[in-house]
Amino acid sequence: MALCLKLNVARFTNPFPRKPPIMEAVASLNSIPMSVRKMRLIIDLIRGKEVGVALGILEFSKQEAAIWIKKDLLSAVANWEYKTGGTEAADEYNLYVSEAFADSGAQIKRFRPAPHGRAHRIRKHSCHITIKVSNRVQLPSEVEGTVVETETETAE
Repeated sequence: MALCLKLNVARFTNPFPRKPPIMEAVASLNSIPMSVRKMRLIIDLIRGKEVGVALGILEFSKQEAAIWIKKDLLSAVANWEYKTGGTEAADEYNLYVSEAFADSGAQIKRFRPAPHGRAHRIRKHSCHITIKVSNRVQLPSEVEGTVVETETETAE
């Protein structure tokens, strides 16, 4: 005799819902002529850090990957400032690197002569990097319950 039980399982709700990011901006660089493994070593250092701290880490890093990542990070900060309408400075809103990842790109294949008339294949790797920055301090236009008033010019 099989016993069937019906359980009333309530849908799980997270008691600590994650707030959506206030404002995000993304920048990516494609086809960087460097191995994705070398790039991920440096990206792991800056993920989750504030932008100022991340720029300091990249500035004093010896690896070539730091130059490419710094270029992409500065582009993401500029994109964030552009999305806010150019009225807000990034320094005041506690920007941090919310996401940073590197993906492998296309491989360029070359052949190198080898002994006895053979050839060895050389693979030149490339990668793509993507950096997303977000702010932790709310913008004045995003504070709940407030409406931003815009000034209109009147013709007199």
